[in-house]
Amino acid sequence: MIRSIVVVGGGAAGWITAGLIAARYRCGEPGAPISVTLVESPTVGIIGVGEGTWPTMGQTLRQMGIAEGDFIRACDATFKQGSKFIGWVTGAPDDAYYHPFSLPQGFDEVSLAARWQEKHRDIPFAKAVGIQAALCDAKRAPKPMDAADYASVENHGYHLDAGKFAAFLADHCIRRLGVRHQLADIVGVKAHENGDIASLACADGREIPGDLFIDCSGTAALLIGKHYKVPFISRKDTLFIDRAIAAQVLYPQPDTEIESATLSTATEAGWIWDIGLPTRRGVGHVYSSAHTTPDAAKAALAAHIARLGTDPASLQFRELAFEPGHRETFWVQNCVAVGMAAGFLEPLEASALVMVELAAAMIARHLPAAREGMDTVARNFNSICRFRWDRIVDFLKLHYVLSQRDDSAFWRDNRRAESIPESLTDLLTLWRHQPPVNNGFLSPYDPFPASSYQFVLYGMGFETLPCHLEQVPERVALADMHLQKARERNARIPGLLPGHRTLIEAVRQRMHIKG
Repeated sequence: MIRSIVVVGGGAAGWITAGLIAARYRCGEPGAPISVTLVESPTVGIIGVGEGTWPTMGQTLRQMGIAEGDFIRACDATFKQGSKFIGWVTGAPDDAYYHPFSLPQGFDEVSLAARWQEKHRDIPFAKAVGIQAALCDAKRAPKPMDAADYASVENHGYHLDAGKFAAFLADHCIRRLGVRHQLADIVGVKAHENGDIASLACADGREIPGDLFIDCSGTAALLIGKHYKVPFISRKDTLFIDRAIAAQVLYPQPDTEIESATLSTATEAGWIWDIGLPTRRGVGHVYSSAHTTPDAAKAALAAHIARLGTDPASLQFRELAFEPGHRETFWVQNCVAVGMAAGFLEPLEASALVMVELAAAMIARHLPAAREGMDTVARNFNSICRFRWDRIVDFLKLHYVLSQRDDSAFWRDNRRAESIPESLTDLLTLWRHQPPVNNGFLSPYDPFPASSYQFVLYGMGFETLPCHLEQVPERVALADMHLQKARERNARIPGLLPGHRTLIEAVRQRMHIKG
């Protein structure tokens, strides 16, 4: 029987995984069917750079029994309503578009893309089909002051302090969910005759036995990589970015309004992220080492920071290198990799944490009761995870493929046919003739809904030829009705919602969001 789950590695990946499993199986209560132990090195720190989440994080936190207000206060969190892409299409001064988290108005009934292209091209797509772009422009919150935990007018994720988030999750998992925490450096693995891991050998001589081992040890990949030697598949031929340099920038004034979206500003060889937290901004430049030098990349970031009103010479910069890619398989024998042990592509669209959430939720939901069922679960897990990695690669590449920038080799090389996956080429051919719609064409396992593809395609000037279905008079009328509703909501709702900082400061000053 599967009784003992051992998670190797802390950080957000380890604690989310341990927490979701422990919460589902009530490990903190007497008679729980399994135990969850997290083993964390006392000498190896977490990377702690990623600060953006998807709306899925709200459900993850709820499943773990975490109050939204407690999370916001402990993790210096703010609300994220999407991403704003600046300079990605042409690089002109007015070049910007949004990928909001909320669906277009009436998306479950009809696609607005065709009617927008025909009648409303003078309005950016995101602003024509919903209100979230206007909320972000005005730096408004996605919910009113008296909203209950996780309730919202518009869909939202979060920006957060990654280091504080990991510490907050650890405390909650240990105190509330019954996760056993052990500090140890893993120096070896002892295996059963069938190849399963029997126990972990620690530097202090201890052994930690288990029935299922979850590798959340980051790029070290202690179990999936070093022990099982599962090959790593590089995706650098498609996604060129492999370096990052980051800094923390204080606001010029304590009452500076907080951005409600991640700002992603294109550069000569990559892009700069800019994330607003209550007391600071997290700013970083991710770039391709094949297309620029570290000094030039740092200079580009320093120039961006100077435009924010801060002297870059006063800051500390942190540099990271990574290989975009993922493991060939993710569940081998009685070991499954989650987080950076499984793979990492690049920070664009904040897919890293959502892949942790999806993987952890699958493990918790399909955890086999006995070893005999594990191989079947593993095959299904591997198939779905590989599909998701491939789809994220396609979606990220879409942002680069559609760019019209011709000012550097980085942007030109991203449009080379040999760098574009065949699966993405096929989709772009299809979307020339019909928009991505909510009709079941995309797999339910696709991490991104059809609306996300619409926001990027039409934000970047993609043209879709008229589709027969969207020209049926009844559907044209339905699309017109929803476009009118979007206009009415844009005129009415933003003024009813508080400023982002106003709401965040109110949450930080009281014990719980009302509800």
